[in-house]
Amino acid sequence: MTKPKVLISDKMDPNAARIFEERGCEVDVKPGMTPEELAAVIGEYDGLAIRSATKVTPAILDAATNLKVVGRAGIGVDNVDIPAASSKGVVVMNTPFGNSITTAEHAIAMMFALARQIPAANARTQAGEWPKNDFMGVEVTGKTLGLIGAGNIGSIVAARALGLRMKVVAFDPFLTAERAIEIGVEKVDLDTLLARADFITLHTPLTEETRNILSRENLAKTKKGVRIVNCARGGLIDEAALADALDSGQVAGAALDVFQTEPAKESPLFGKPNFVCTPHLGASTTEAQVNVALQVAEQMADYLVNGGVSNALNMPSLSAEEAPKLRPYMGLAESLGSLVGQLAHGNLTRISIEREGAAAALSGKPIEGAVLAGLMRQYSDTVNMVNAPYLAKERGLDIRSIRHETEGAYNTLLRVTVGTESGDRSVAGTLFGSDAPRLTEIFGVRIEAELTGHMLYIVNEDAPGFIGRIGSLLGQNGINIGTFHLGRREAGGEAVLLLSVDQPIPQEVVKKACAIDGVRRVTPLAF
Repeated sequence: MTKPKVLISDKMDPNAARIFEERGCEVDVKPGMTPEELAAVIGEYDGLAIRSATKVTPAILDAATNLKVVGRAGIGVDNVDIPAASSKGVVVMNTPFGNSITTAEHAIAMMFALARQIPAANARTQAGEWPKNDFMGVEVTGKTLGLIGAGNIGSIVAARALGLRMKVVAFDPFLTAERAIEIGVEKVDLDTLLARADFITLHTPLTEETRNILSRENLAKTKKGVRIVNCARGGLIDEAALADALDSGQVAGAALDVFQTEPAKESPLFGKPNFVCTPHLGASTTEAQVNVALQVAEQMADYLVNGGVSNALNMPSLSAEEAPKLRPYMGLAESLGSLVGQLAHGNLTRISIEREGAAAALSGKPIEGAVLAGLMRQYSDTVNMVNAPYLAKERGLDIRSIRHETEGAYNTLLRVTVGTESGDRSVAGTLFGSDAPRLTEIFGVRIEAELTGHMLYIVNEDAPGFIGRIGSLLGQNGINIGTFHLGRREAGGEAVLLLSVDQPIPQEVVKKACAIDGVRRVTPLAF
């Protein structure tokens, strides 16, 4: 039997090549190739192991006629065209937890650099000055650290901060009260964190939910003299607003390892005396680079030799026998999870996944993973069907999987219910013709719709003329409607409108829709 052949195209710990060979793969190490050189040889390989330098573009994938898996030694996969890889049947893997400790330690180091003004003091001392009286620092002992994001990295930062005798408060939609107690933090809402924290560190991915989470408005809510650290993702902070807050003294200091645009050649923050920055060094330690290299080699070799799947970003954990039956259910499950994740705002404490009729006979774990991946993708850019259950468990989310073998109105049905501070929220769906996912119920209202592309969810009072007003508004703004689905609890009561459109709906159109008489809620959706 021919051994799988793997190419390591970026600089990586040499032990990665050894692991590939020990697991039964042939391996070539060729870092530093140009895109043209890579395209010329990639057709020979079953696997491609990369870090951040290699760009896996559609052109590379077109040339990769035998490629089965791309493994990224690290978290970010911005250098991999995942939709193109999926269309070619190429699995994309990453190692989302290999550099957690390293990134957490960098955040703590940046916090100390701010507290004691170390970079500025170092520069002036080495310039021949002795500015002892110009630098008055602050202690971290007894101060309050606010964590925005209390997942894997955030919880490590919390542990380090508690060891420094700091008080720690945390904002995270998936952090339960039980998990907060377990890691020793106080769970709070965002406004409370902003008002109380002496230091703020961010540990959340960049999603539509978290983009500019420290906006100009939110920076104004912070405790005067706060110090802010971001070693997570650029775009979480409005950099221009942060620069103004530094100038005004609202923010006493800021330390960034990441920027909205990288490499960061210019920024409104550069040159501020109370600003510290590093060039995205959060994962840059010898230990972290060894860890991610070894992990990616183990994952890729397991897939190529044994068919095992770990930390895949574009496929579920499925055996060859289960895949044909489960695949349409996976699509339905992920869509339902995504729908409830986009609509059920606030703190989520539990999730129930029910399978009725024919769905009850199938394996529950892949379906559960798909639901959680859809749900948590609103908050994490590294989540997939394999690691979503781990991430949910890490946050203390109570997950229940329930089988109902008897049939209801449909011969097969999935129902996803989440518990929120406002009560339970439930959505349900079925398969038409055994392979076409359809929504059948949303928050107690019966409605049949395909969940796809860009959509608009509207809750309104059931009254004559409403549909025409919504249609006119969208038409006036050049937005074409694809499908139109209606449901209501009772005549003249609360009604639900779910429509698909050909493009994302601008925020100003959403605001205009909210202003229409009788409208109670308008939410853009994306699938």
